[in-house]
Amino acid sequence: MGLFKGLFGKENNENKGDGNEVPWISLVSIDQLSEIEKKSSVRPQVIFKHSTTCGVSRMVLNIFKSSYNLQSSQMDLYFLDLHANRDVSNEVAVKFGIVHQSPQLLIIKNGRVERHASHGEISEINLEDYLS
Repeated sequence: MGLFKGLFGKENNENKGDGNEVPWISLVSIDQLSEIEKKSSVRPQVIFKHSTTCGVSRMVLNIFKSSYNLQSSQMDLYFLDLHANRDVSNEVAVKFGIVHQSPQLLIIKNGRVERHASHGEISEINLEDYLS
């Protein structure tokens, strides 16, 4: 049972066993979206929407984690498990005016989505470009 939990993303610690630690903040509440919007005027906010049952989403997440190299003070990174928090995922689409996709990465600055991508396009985003 433990093997399958690790393979399919059911572990609570998404970084378990890899070298690059992404300082994820769990996105589990619709109320957090207002906080993200407000905080985006101070520094970029990132939402990574992940489907725990999708192999492509798992692959993209692993690529993202292996290439991540920012300091935790540079931007906030929110991890959204789509299956566990479907209502939050739906509200992200409504609040930020983005069509839902999975996997999906949103970069929010000054209350609006500065950039978003899904699937393989996520690995083409250089987060450092959004720091200034």
